[in-house]
Amino acid sequence: MNKKIGVAALAGVAAIGGYLWWSGQESPAPTASGEAMVTVTLPDSLSEGAQIGARAFEAKCAACHGINAAGREGAGPPLIHKIYEPSHHGDGAFMVAATNGVRQHHWSFGNMPPVEGITPAEIKSIVSYVREVQRANGID
Repeated sequence: MNKKIGVAALAGVAAIGGYLWWSGQESPAPTASGEAMVTVTLPDSLSEGAQIGARAFEAKCAACHGINAAGREGAGPPLIHKIYEPSHHGDGAFMVAATNGVRQHHWSFGNMPPVEGITPAEIKSIVSYVREVQRANGID
């Protein structure tokens, strides 16, 4: 009976170790070309909060997520994409990703690091901006 417990424990440790090894693997990122990944239609006007968010996005996010959140080949995914619709990635997901970083899970760009020096107020305004641009592109 002890032999069975030992074998089961060893199998469990091996399974956990395999999962940790596998989950830590990153797919290679595509070569950075910087080109937009999607075409983005901007709304006719942005709310005041979204205008502030647009400026914060340009300063803190566009280097990876592209101009107008269209993504950037080889750098980061588009946020104007159905994957980031509110029902799949709520506003809180943006807060967590910007504050803590996030493991790669939808795209092959690698893990997203935390955004250095970003404040909760900036993230809130960025989310307002992204949501308004998403709606202008049929993403609700």
